[in-house]
Amino acid sequence: MEYVSTRGGPGTVGFEEALFSGYAPDGGLFMPSAVPRLEAHTLRSWSSFSYPRLVKELCALFVAAELIPRSVLEDLIDRAFSRFRHKDVVHLTRLKDGLNVLELWHGATYAFKDLSLSCTGQFLQYFLEKKQKHLSILVGTSGDTGSSAIESVRGQKNMDIFVLLPHGLCTQTQELQMTTVIEENVHVFDVHGNSDEIDEPIKELFADTDFARKHNLMSLNSVNWSRIMVQIAHHFYAYFQCAPSLDTSPLPMVEIVVPTGGGGNITAGCIAQKMGLPIRLVAVVNSNDIIHRAVQHGDFSLSGTVKATLASAMDIQEPYNMERILWLLSDGDSSLIKTLMEQFSVSKSLKLPENLHRKLAQTLDSCAASDEDIMRAMRRCWEENRYLLCPHSAVAAHYHYAQLGCGSRSTPRCCLAPASAAKFQDALLRAGLVPDVPPEISALTTLETRSTPLKKGEDWAKVLRERIEELAQQ
Repeated sequence: MEYVSTRGGPGTVGFEEALFSGYAPDGGLFMPSAVPRLEAHTLRSWSSFSYPRLVKELCALFVAAELIPRSVLEDLIDRAFSRFRHKDVVHLTRLKDGLNVLELWHGATYAFKDLSLSCTGQFLQYFLEKKQKHLSILVGTSGDTGSSAIESVRGQKNMDIFVLLPHGLCTQTQELQMTTVIEENVHVFDVHGNSDEIDEPIKELFADTDFARKHNLMSLNSVNWSRIMVQIAHHFYAYFQCAPSLDTSPLPMVEIVVPTGGGGNITAGCIAQKMGLPIRLVAVVNSNDIIHRAVQHGDFSLSGTVKATLASAMDIQEPYNMERILWLLSDGDSSLIKTLMEQFSVSKSLKLPENLHRKLAQTLDSCAASDEDIMRAMRRCWEENRYLLCPHSAVAAHYHYAQLGCGSRSTPRCCLAPASAAKFQDALLRAGLVPDVPPEISALTTLETRSTPLKKGEDWAKVLRERIEELAQQ
């Protein structure tokens, strides 16, 4: 399996190079040069697999055995999931009126990103140990990515991680999961900016190719292909858990509702669809609705500033993985994608070509939820099921309840739940609900914290650059 840039940069790379690069050298994102197609008999044979087994099967399709032998790959994935609290790693809860909630949050930080980042951390460690290399990891976070990335590499001697979190825009729990990790290789920056602004210094350092090469810079945001690859398994597992029977031909359809911020999970769903999984995808967003407007009207444009919502990890105006989706739907037309993305980079406004918009609307449905919609869904789910949803999961539940109101019940539906409600106590209280907080999360408030403030007006890229160089000299 080889990988190419969505913007058509020269040549192909293997999994190892795609893993360590994050962005492609031409500013594009890596995608597999060909997406493997699975026949119905393969899907039927996979239908009884556990979630870890599905991750192994899927990763084996995208990682050449010459790079990571199959037995080693399976061992790395087992190691990645060894700290998960649920025996199945991922768990489906079936609630009233066909509300199926796929809990993706049983890892160390109670968020879905633990699934892909724990695997990615193992893959990185495998290659670094073989090559005796040191790595500098840059991560911008809107909430959960930072803590999951930290957990995946904390204490590792051959990796330093630099996490930028937006000051005051994460929940207290999310922030403490980052700032209480006192390890020599963990460097947290408390940045006075929003989720999109904190990506700018990271892009600037990657654009300095000499600096990036010298310090082996990489990103663990969902620009990294490895994260998308692991997340494909969410959709296969959701399908097999919710499909009524696989004895029919054609195979039955399942609708998968995906809370969407940066677009990594919905990209993984589009790839699963292209692999032959019979799923209908719904991207659900909060008031930061650029993906919803793109699907409904072909309008991929910023609308003022980022709006702070209860579903804070989805408070993103520039969902960078949309580039991957558009590349897939254009059948890999990299010159078109390069033109569109460069135009968007300059004007922050893009009207999708009619043909591309039509394909997008055929591939995805979409829905946007206000904070009031989110709280209403959280309350209804509690009242009907005694089950607490996090505000991101509630965006998906809002869509489900809206469809019930329209009388739409023929296709089984699965709502992906990206985080535990325990991480969003303020949102629960605003909805009039009582948080149920695990002891590990309560204990965070008693721990020592450490972070470096980055104020407005400072040159954030310069501060980062100097810290990375200082550590390299040590």
